[in-house]
Amino acid sequence: MNAALTPAQLLASLEWRYATKAFDTRKLPDATWAALEESLRLTPSSFGLQPWKFIVVNDPALRAKLRPVSWNQSQVTDASHLVVFARRTEMTEADVNEFFNQIVSDRKIDASVIEPYRQMMLGGVVKGKDAAAQKDWAARQLYIALGQLMGAAAALAVDTCALEGIDPAAYTEILGLKGTGYEVVVACAVGYRSTEDKYASLKKVRFPAARVISRV
Repeated sequence: MNAALTPAQLLASLEWRYATKAFDTRKLPDATWAALEESLRLTPSSFGLQPWKFIVVNDPALRAKLRPVSWNQSQVTDASHLVVFARRTEMTEADVNEFFNQIVSDRKIDASVIEPYRQMMLGGVVKGKDAAAQKDWAARQLYIALGQLMGAAAALAVDTCALEGIDPAAYTEILGLKGTGYEVVVACAVGYRSTEDKYASLKKVRFPAARVISRV
């Protein structure tokens, strides 16, 4: 498959991206949003277990309720789309079996051939981690998805802002997730920057490569 972007184009899109503080109210084209949703679904995860749910909050009334528990950040209500990232509160053998059975079905292979992989998943996540460690593990997976969404959006000239300044417990309650096996960790606003956002013109500040990259 031919690369959609040249190296120069990729770097230009990442230079262009910034944490958008003010969005205008334009909506993303349906095809653009569908591609970004699919980028979330295609996110890699440890063992491939996908311990997450991505809640796309379209209801303006719900977004208005979420804004006060988001330090009143305008991105919550103004951006074209708001994605809330929720982790599994507990990983069980049933979760592993569901994914294992999908592998067998999608790849049309004998379950006995990959039974050692099922045992590896059980040992690595279900039996090998206590409740706190499972939650930490699941949260780390969510941040992989958050990064993938933001990178994919930049490649499509779509703006994003990761939102850690939220009350996860309040989000969990407002979105009706209590008791479902999922709880909110982080959110992301997606849309188009406002022409009045002063942060859009600021120089990106990063340490030089020699400071953060070593080669051995």
